[in-house]
Amino acid sequence: MKLSTDKSKNRVEALIALRTVHQLGAQRIRLLLQKVDHPAEIFTLSSAELETADGIGPAIARAILEFEDWATVDRVLAQTQKNGAQIISFYDDVYPGLLREIYDPPILLWVKGNINALDTAGLAVVGTRRATDYGIKRATEFSGQLAKHDLTIVSGLAYGVDAAAHKATVDVEGTTVAVLGSGIDVIYPQKNAGLAAEIIEQGGALITEYRPGTPPDAGNFPERNRIVSGLTLGTLVVESGLKGGSMITAQSALMQNREVFVVPHSLDNVNGVGCNHLIKRAAGKLVQSVDDILEELPNYQTVGNSGQQETESSRQKNWKSVDLDEQSIAICKLLEKNPMHIDDLSDSLEESSHQLLAKLLELEMQDCVRQTAGKNFELV
Repeated sequence: MKLSTDKSKNRVEALIALRTVHQLGAQRIRLLLQKVDHPAEIFTLSSAELETADGIGPAIARAILEFEDWATVDRVLAQTQKNGAQIISFYDDVYPGLLREIYDPPILLWVKGNINALDTAGLAVVGTRRATDYGIKRATEFSGQLAKHDLTIVSGLAYGVDAAAHKATVDVEGTTVAVLGSGIDVIYPQKNAGLAAEIIEQGGALITEYRPGTPPDAGNFPERNRIVSGLTLGTLVVESGLKGGSMITAQSALMQNREVFVVPHSLDNVNGVGCNHLIKRAAGKLVQSVDDILEELPNYQTVGNSGQQETESSRQKNWKSVDLDEQSIAICKLLEKNPMHIDDLSDSLEESSHQLLAKLLELEMQDCVRQTAGKNFELV
């Protein structure tokens, strides 16, 4: 085994090697990583130890034990450096915090551009490649305005809505991140290579879980969509049919307990059927303005167009100036410390969730508290 003596570097080398082993997918690697303190230790396990992990049979265990293709690992590292990119692993401090929370986070990420852009408050903006003028207009308007509120716009660099969202953000000098379904050196579609360069120049980033040279195979895009939603506080579906990547991204956002926002469409627009379907199923919030989005984002609120967050004193002042009953005051005092889930409030106050929800609704109507994703509550 030829690993670097630098522990942080050989961790990346070991993970690249594991991704190179035939039939050893990301989920199986994650299961193996639970058995060791360092990825390189997987190569020192016995066949019997490897086979205790779900999905690891004798053939895969043997492939791990017999792995010798370190030349490929060296080649991937060289290609990464040649393309001006860097690799971050799930173990690194710079790994995006929101992405770390999802069920199946990528083990490795290739990043080109500003790595800090990955760990900012962001919103995914997605939609069909065959966008109508209405879809392009809405993607441009929402993305530009959200970027002015210091939200990072995340999308997939595809034709149509994706490109409009990235371009609008660049035009207002905002930050945007493009998640690729190919290697970091394979821009797809190629016509958006100029836009990709603008994204980096503007302080944004390109990101992918696929190693350099990976072509934009159709199967990669549904998988990459979980990253688009996973990097962000919520997903805005601008224009979509009933099937396709945008609907997959919306579903990923719901599974990740993130917000979903939806632009409504006329009944004549077949490209907007998916959006109307999400609204009909109450799977996303109908939005008509940027304010409809901002008011729902957890721990994020702006004042006017300044992009400045509310101070703690201004948040406390509101509920203290309202004539509240004892239970409402008790709730607000708890929320002064931190936002809380309904179950935690129930435990702290020794009241049923059902009773508390009624009281919280009253407080919402009095503009004292707001509900965020996953039945969490915070002070206004």
